[in-house]
Amino acid sequence: MSLALILAPVFVLILLGATLNRWGFPGAGFWGPAEQLTYYVLFPALILTTLSEADLSQLAWKPLAVGLAAAITAITAVTLVTGTLTGCQGPKISSLVQGAIRMNTYVGLAVASWGFGAAGLAYAAVSIAIIVPLVNTLCVAVLAIYAEPTVGGSSSGLVRGLCSNPLILACIAGITLNASGYAIPPIADEVTRVLGRAALPLGLLAVGAALRAEAFRRLGWPEALASAAKLLVLPALASALLLLLGVEGQAFGIGIVFTALPTAPSSYLLAKQMGGDAESMAAMVTCQTLAAAITLPGWLTWINSF
Repeated sequence: MSLALILAPVFVLILLGATLNRWGFPGAGFWGPAEQLTYYVLFPALILTTLSEADLSQLAWKPLAVGLAAAITAITAVTLVTGTLTGCQGPKISSLVQGAIRMNTYVGLAVASWGFGAAGLAYAAVSIAIIVPLVNTLCVAVLAIYAEPTVGGSSSGLVRGLCSNPLILACIAGITLNASGYAIPPIADEVTRVLGRAALPLGLLAVGAALRAEAFRRLGWPEALASAAKLLVLPALASALLLLLGVEGQAFGIGIVFTALPTAPSSYLLAKQMGGDAESMAAMVTCQTLAAAITLPGWLTWINSF
């Protein structure tokens, strides 16, 4: 499939979401609940059905896990050191770390589904099972150390939230069903599939609705460097590590796609809740989502050269 056919639907839906929100349709109160529905119901349904049916014995997930974890941890350390040496304040540093390592799984699953097929979607679900716990743990730890201590929202509460993360729970449930040999009952299976099919379009529309043009006013060189680390340095480092570990084919492609994704809109909410620099985070969310329209095609072109 051509790059245009893979990426055009992704960014057209994001643009449509931004346009609808700007026009006030279907209303200011729609997008928050829509994003929650996608996060808590639709995407878990998609992950559950994907992992429960995948042939996990054929997935080279162990070297993929090692490579992704090593790359993400390294970028976290570099961002912390760079932020400290350049004199950034604690809340700013915590948001720079989020901007450098968090990723928009909605975009990643869409690219995997439309560009890599069923096997790619299975690798995407496995990547989420690897990335989401690690990234959330790192971000919560950094926020607990560097963010403003007077702001509401405790690290212990967010750790509990991590343990009840719907994407992680869906991964666990899907892998458990797969390993047990039991299938989802037919009616429940069909309902889950219908819900999963709604996840990608609604999730991407919600991503677009979360973009804020005015956030560009807060985009300085620290945010630009963190964004470059996220969209360019992290996938480059992951590429080197995955190749070194012998990861190839769709596992390699999905690993690079997920490390090349823009940061997640939920980063803004986490920064606001735990005392990070929320406005800086909003600037990076908008900047990276728009910049990914250029960088993602570049990475996909490079992946296709293998």
